[in-house]
Amino acid sequence: MRNNPIIVQKYGGTCLETPAKIRAVASGLADLHKRGHRVVAIVSAMGKTTDELVKMAYQVSPHPNRRELDMLLTTGERVSMSLMSMALSDFGVPAISFTGSQAGVMTDESHSSARILDVRPIRVREELDRGRVVVLAGFQGVNPVTKEITTLGRGGSDTTAVAMAAALKAECCEIIKEVDGVCSADPRIVADSKPLRQLDFTSLSEMCFWGAKVLHFRSVELAQSQNVPLVLRKLGSAEHSTQVMREVMGMESGKVLAVNSMARIEHVEIDSADLNQGFEKFAQHLKQSGLSWPQLLASAFTGGKTRIMMTSDSESLDTLLRTLERSKDLRQQRETLSSVSLTCFGGVSSDLPFKAIQILQRHGIIADKYVLSPHSVNLIIPAESREAAVRALHSLI
Repeated sequence: MRNNPIIVQKYGGTCLETPAKIRAVASGLADLHKRGHRVVAIVSAMGKTTDELVKMAYQVSPHPNRRELDMLLTTGERVSMSLMSMALSDFGVPAISFTGSQAGVMTDESHSSARILDVRPIRVREELDRGRVVVLAGFQGVNPVTKEITTLGRGGSDTTAVAMAAALKAECCEIIKEVDGVCSADPRIVADSKPLRQLDFTSLSEMCFWGAKVLHFRSVELAQSQNVPLVLRKLGSAEHSTQVMREVMGMESGKVLAVNSMARIEHVEIDSADLNQGFEKFAQHLKQSGLSWPQLLASAFTGGKTRIMMTSDSESLDTLLRTLERSKDLRQQRETLSSVSLTCFGGVSSDLPFKAIQILQRHGIIADKYVLSPHSVNLIIPAESREAAVRALHSLI
């Protein structure tokens, strides 16, 4: 067993939302184990558990302590890992569950958005060598200096899976969800979206940064840097999958691969002498309010004001905007906007922004601005036009 290939599988919350679903996943893991694989399963919290725990925290306290919030949120994955291990034992498969800290996931000291510094999977290797399936809580780790439990932010279970696969030199890291791999658009918005069976790391990272919900962009970057073989597939179906690789041959450079969107983009305005002072004030405000950094999209300085464009999950943005009401130098600049993004293979063609703006205009949607990156055209639009914009721009695929 010691020399058999290691497979790391990560299961999203919708795959685990009921005891019956947990048993179904455990049955699949048991089959893998009986075929001779050494198996590590990374689990998310069941269903919407994390959202419910966050909501509960804000009902108890309008400004929950970040350390205690991490302590609360890590319980979701602990429930999943314990139940999965019990179910595996019921199928006659020896199994053991570990928290992030027990599994050796070492992070920096940030609460709510910690980054993995190192993975020391000593106990994981020992249990694999004993023939056990190892079930790990995703989304969490420990700071080796302070010994404090930390969480990795939204999508953190994906990052846990990739980091563990890299540390164990796994044959493959599979991200398993209840959707058909990666598609050219969100199937809930575009009914005829197309599955993408092969993707390069760069394109997938770009898609995820600009709103694709399939993976957290940090986990894609980690997989690329650590050369982790990555597969995204639908629960119970090896056919419905997307293989992520360094290069995809035979694709037309400049071809539009996917349309993604961010539901919510906020702008904060800061009174400042220059851009540097604006960011210093913003960083200080986050620290004093016990908030983690949002995902920054763009910034500019003009007329004595720094303007920062950002996104995050709704709960975090709501909290940030509430804290601005107490500040004299920081304020919400304008109404909430959305984004719609075209990700291209091999780079953006020079006329694509113009084409995209024209298509939106024909559908009565006026873009506020666009942000270009090497592989994406990202248009900022009114929030109420987001789904219509995704459908309109999908015609370019």
